[in-house]
Amino acid sequence: MLDLETQEDIHRLWDELTDFNVGQSDAATRHLQERLCRRVGAWNATWGGAFRLNAGNADQDPLQGWRVAVTRLLHPIDPHPGEGPFKELQARWNGRDLDPSFLLPMRDVGSFRTYVLRRDLPADWFGSVFYDTYYKPFGTVDAAFVGFPINSDAESHFGFYARSEFTERDVALLAYALRGIKWFHRQVMLTSGPLIAKSPLTPTERKVLGLLLTKASEKVMAEQLGQAASTTHQYVASVFRKFAVRSRAELMSLWLRRPY
Repeated sequence: MLDLETQEDIHRLWDELTDFNVGQSDAATRHLQERLCRRVGAWNATWGGAFRLNAGNADQDPLQGWRVAVTRLLHPIDPHPGEGPFKELQARWNGRDLDPSFLLPMRDVGSFRTYVLRRDLPADWFGSVFYDTYYKPFGTVDAAFVGFPINSDAESHFGFYARSEFTERDVALLAYALRGIKWFHRQVMLTSGPLIAKSPLTPTERKVLGLLLTKASEKVMAEQLGQAASTTHQYVASVFRKFAVRSRAELMSLWLRRPY
């Protein structure tokens, strides 16, 4: 159980998140990650958006149809040969190149949960090639994750990476901080694309989305993006199509309502 002072600090963090407007999802996510990293002594953090495909064939898939759609890293790191460790991990997950650590988020999938490497994996895993490739080179001793179901086919996962083992209090703090803000998980998923769109938004589409959630006209958006107005209009149409809306008002309503 967290003490009252810690709980109040988390409540202040929640209040700070509401000060970011809907077009500042990236900045709000970084603010949340940075604050929580400081509280638990983590050196880096990730956010991952996952969605479920082909739920009807889940019995034939150890990952039950779940695939990682988007991964964001708080602090960039020197890339591993190829596309970098996190993109490579995502590719391995989606390609069903399974490691025991991939099965941790599948425990109690569909419910709020935490999973921690040192707590939930056997000791010999930390001598494996997988650990030596994706964790050890960066000094990561432990990683803690919080999984938050948005609906039956979409989940938001925050991960934190430390150079020492997480304590039970650390995990309890992360769980408390991330459980009480379903609206925020949904907002991050919406901004990133996988909650509504089955294909993630491109970097430019995400910039256009952020501007669409403000009062900027398409002309102003084009100027800020350094594009021709016709190009910006094409991106706007693409964003509308991915979110299955026909207007800016419908797009905005996705953030203003709270259906989940």
